[in-house]
Amino acid sequence: MAEKIAQYLNLKLGDVEVYRFSDGEIGIKYNESIRGRDVFIVQPTFPPADNLLEFLLMIDAAKRASAKRITAVIPYFGYARQDRKDQPRVSLSAKLVANLISNSGADRVLTMDLHSASIQGFFDIPFDHLYAFTIFMEQIGNQGLKNPIVVAPDIGSSKRARAYANRLGTDLALVDKKRTAPNEIETVTLIGDVAGKDVILVDDMIDTAGTLCKAADLMKRMGAGRIMAACTHPILSRDASERIRHSALSVVFLTDTIPLKPEKQVDKIKVLSSAPLFGEAIRRIHNEDSISSLFDV
Repeated sequence: MAEKIAQYLNLKLGDVEVYRFSDGEIGIKYNESIRGRDVFIVQPTFPPADNLLEFLLMIDAAKRASAKRITAVIPYFGYARQDRKDQPRVSLSAKLVANLISNSGADRVLTMDLHSASIQGFFDIPFDHLYAFTIFMEQIGNQGLKNPIVVAPDIGSSKRARAYANRLGTDLALVDKKRTAPNEIETVTLIGDVAGKDVILVDDMIDTAGTLCKAADLMKRMGAGRIMAACTHPILSRDASERIRHSALSVVFLTDTIPLKPEKQVDKIKVLSSAPLFGEAIRRIHNEDSISSLFDV
């Protein structure tokens, strides 16, 4: 993805060496001078935790190499699901990661479709938040949908789904789910009418795909026509890809914010590039231009 961003900007990737000591410890070295430069470090912070640690070390090394400004470009902001204390004695991983990124030396953060927009408040440095609807909208428009409706697969994604519905000029429906444990769902209930309508399910990520596939199967039982999904971050853990393959979904649009392993690729999954959006945002940050105007409709 970083190569695609660099290609969009007509630049070459910086020369940095990532190496490991014999015990597995990570080392970072920039093989070219970055003194006084505007540095953009691209790294999604998905598991394993080595990805996050490598990212922090790259920021630290850039700071110590006298970079003028360091922007942490995080296509997928991991550890975001623990953003509030909803149970006793739990960690707030989103706040911890925010502190780590800031304290490592980052001057600015650029990311896309946070799991919770409130995470921006965990940072005391400038924060730019991109929205993937600009990537998905053209693909959705090319599907020839009849009487479409946008559906939020859970309460947490309702605000995001409302934004899609407003831009598409469609109605909004909502799926209410009851969890028995993390990544385990007991029941789903539809709030709204999807009979005879083509459905667009919208969410920020697909993890096990349990919520999405149960919602799609429910839509089909309720008389929906075609059912598609637009979800930004393809975590796709466990047997998520097989669930999608055997679900009522006709197509699932994802972005490349997380590398998709070949074994997780199935016919129903279509990956769209987010590099042009990130590339344009990076250009505007460097030139001190507006980011919000990217999303004017």
